Amino acid sequence: MKNYYLYLIRHGITQGNLDGKYIGQTDLSLCPEGKKQIEDLVAKEVYPEVEKVYSSPLARCLETAEIIYPEQKLMVVDEICEMNFGDFENKTQNQLKDLHEYTEWLKGGAEAAPPNGEKYGDFMLRCIEGLDAIFTDMMNRDITYAACITHAGVITNLLCGYGLPKGKPADFLCAPGEGYEITLTPFLWQKGPTFEISGKLC
Repeated sequence: MKNYYLYLIRHGITQGNLDGKYIGQTDLSLCPEGKKQIEDLVAKEVYPEVEKVYSSPLARCLETAEIIYPEQKLMVVDEICEMNFGDFENKTQNQLKDLHEYTEWLKGGAEAAPPNGEKYGDFMLRCIEGLDAIFTDMMNRDITYAACITHAGVITNLLCGYGLPKGKPADFLCAPGEGYEITLTPFLWQKGPTFEISGKLC
């Protein structure tokens, strides 16, 4: 049975990242430091060659994809957009630390959500729907190697929720521009959905 290889890559740095803010669906572009960092990683040839690129619709991912894979076909997948942080968007931990709603949200759980934001459980389901759309496209078009430019939250939740071997969120943190290789097979996907975590990029 054929294996399919997908590289989950976190977008480059934005000013919101540098400021320590929760940036979910706020559509920020890469800051100058972010562009240079990705360009430096490209120069070091850390990113594998692929046949197609999938991306979150947000500017920071599309810009990262353009720097890494300027010649490749790109497909936007809305479901792999970052979590909606609601009223916590564009705020720092220091600004939120004394709010009861914030401390409750940090406890986690499928029903946990920022005010006017997205529940953890809904976010997890959305992420796996996005990955299913990508894997289906890869199989239908016989694409063996592809890249997915997305967000830290999406990568962490996919790896924790559906990846093998199992791990905690802290095990799968990746800096801007870093990522993971996953191996997808129809058998594991239909059984789980599950995939193998086969390596780390950078």
